Amino acid sequence: MATINDHILTLSCRDKPGIVHAVTGVFAREGLNILDLQQYSDPTTARFFMRVHFGPTPTASAAHLRPAFDGLAASDSDYHPMTYDIRAVAEKMRVLIMVSKIGHCLNDLLFRAKTGQLPIDIPVIVSNHAEFATLAASYGIEFHHLPVTKETKAAQEGQILDLIRQHNVELVVLARYMQVLSPTLCEAMSGRIINIHHSFLPSFKGAKPYHQAYDRGVKIIGATAHFVTADLDEGPIIEQRVARVDHSMSPKALVDEGSNVESQVLAAAVKWHAERRVFLNGSRTVVF
Repeated sequence: MATINDHILTLSCRDKPGIVHAVTGVFAREGLNILDLQQYSDPTTARFFMRVHFGPTPTASAAHLRPAFDGLAASDSDYHPMTYDIRAVAEKMRVLIMVSKIGHCLNDLLFRAKTGQLPIDIPVIVSNHAEFATLAASYGIEFHHLPVTKETKAAQEGQILDLIRQHNVELVVLARYMQVLSPTLCEAMSGRIINIHHSFLPSFKGAKPYHQAYDRGVKIIGATAHFVTADLDEGPIIEQRVARVDHSMSPKALVDEGSNVESQVLAAAVKWHAERRVFLNGSRTVVF
């Protein structure tokens, strides 16, 4: 069980012999215990990925470790280019949720966050419709109704970026937000926007995917959680799940079953990201 002074190190760098020794040596010299360590070397990209749960540190801060890791990440290091981060386990990720008119994913995330199933704080919800203002108020969360048209998209997304800065938001979650984000917003929050795509099979993209699936008589339906890029629904995949269906199920039954899968997949992706388990690896992800 994590203590208040436990931390998570996440690190990715060029894959070279000795990196595990170099990293674990920092903790050994500081007298810190490694509680869990996961690593992966990608032979295709020649990149190395590591997540280390360590502690407890003498105080709630792990700032004294940064000079050692700054040295490993230096431009003249064998492991350059390297990126790393150290976060306290107790520090919850701050999340802005965006939603339109379909609320099952929003409702699921709010409940899981309130009951401690997700290590996140949700300071603000944004919607292009007003339907969920009451739901947000019931959780004591700030709600912003920001309608959007083609003509107002740039200004509306400017307001969203202002809210991200005001609330120190680290992650944006599109919980069935049915608007395409501009390249400007995608680039500003690159690697920090997660979307739930309401279809597992590429043949059922677009409007009413479950009705399309019903017409084709499919035997499985599913959902995909992925990072958002400027290419619609083409971002690196974090999680996918499916559910079996059969000939006896109506389009509504498929929608209901699909809603359950969507909620589960999005919650899993948000949880893993908040626990610092997800690493971008080009057009793919590494998930520990």
